[in-house]
Amino acid sequence: MPRRVMVPVMTLVTVLSGTVFLVTRPASGDAISSARAQAAAIESQLAAAQNEMSTLSQQYDAAAAQLTQINSSIAATKATIEADQRQVNGDRSTLSKAAIANYVSDGSASSENPIFSSNEKTIGAATEYNQIADGDINVAMANLHTAENTLAAQQTQLQSQQGQAQQAVATEQAAITRNAQEVQTQKNALAQENTQIATLVAQQQEAAVQAAARQAAAQVAAAQLEASLPSSPGSSLNDAAPPPTASGGLGAVQAAESQLGVPYVWGGESPKGSADPGFDCSGLTSWSWGQVGVGLPHYSGAQMADSAPVPLSDLEPGDLLFYGPGGSEHVAMYVGPGTMIEAPETGQSVHLTGLRLGYGFVGAGRP
Repeated sequence: MPRRVMVPVMTLVTVLSGTVFLVTRPASGDAISSARAQAAAIESQLAAAQNEMSTLSQQYDAAAAQLTQINSSIAATKATIEADQRQVNGDRSTLSKAAIANYVSDGSASSENPIFSSNEKTIGAATEYNQIADGDINVAMANLHTAENTLAAQQTQLQSQQGQAQQAVATEQAAITRNAQEVQTQKNALAQENTQIATLVAQQQEAAVQAAARQAAAQVAAAQLEASLPSSPGSSLNDAAPPPTASGGLGAVQAAESQLGVPYVWGGESPKGSADPGFDCSGLTSWSWGQVGVGLPHYSGAQMADSAPVPLSDLEPGDLLFYGPGGSEHVAMYVGPGTMIEAPETGQSVHLTGLRLGYGFVGAGRP
């Protein structure tokens, strides 16, 4: 579409730290730089705390694995002690039975004395058996005592290691907790600093927009005053506009500003000095760039398609500002910090106004 109906109202656009605006004040700029430096320092501290968390987690896992291994060793030692204890209990039961039998038979002396024995041939065999049995039981008892002492020492050592491992696990867990608190503290500080940056940037942008609005209002008032003055001989709206003295975007801006006060005419592309001067939005931008040798189609959507996209932080005089899907609803020309020139709608004329980045703004382009 050649144009769209728009009310030239100033808007405040809040852009965070990633966008560079074109009007800055040293004081607020210094404050923003300081806040961004502080945010960068906090981000560095946060990254270090998060790296430490990874190290602490690995140390905790190692301590927990060591504790599990020690607990397994303690369980195995206890099982060995219990098995040996069962063996000792069995041996003691055998000894008890032998003692009882010896007591009931009135001791072994009568059976081992040939005077009282009815069979001399069995005395030697019985005596030898009893000696062997007593010797085996005594050896078993001695081995048991040795095993008990060894296992008791092992268990004491393992329990000491278990205590140390449990302390290591508790220490690592406490370190992880402290580190997590530090990470959260850094995150809160970073969020607070980013909020401060956003506030400072918004204040800076508001001041820039207000300054641009005052400048645009003064220029519009001057143009209206000029239009209301009686025409001197040989001067009128039909006087031909002087050619631009600069090239490129600056020349295009000069050409557009030479048409201040020319009425809006749908489909128009006729400058001062023509029989019926008038511009619509894309007619003004097409004619202005044509004065510096750059041809543009007379349609805002086609102009956007033929232009190289430009980020807001890199805007230069003469860049085109597009509105609506694909730039199909309106186009204006960037003049300088916070200011643009346009042919807005029926009943108005070519004028300077504040930079609008709302109302369907879709991007900027450079022919």
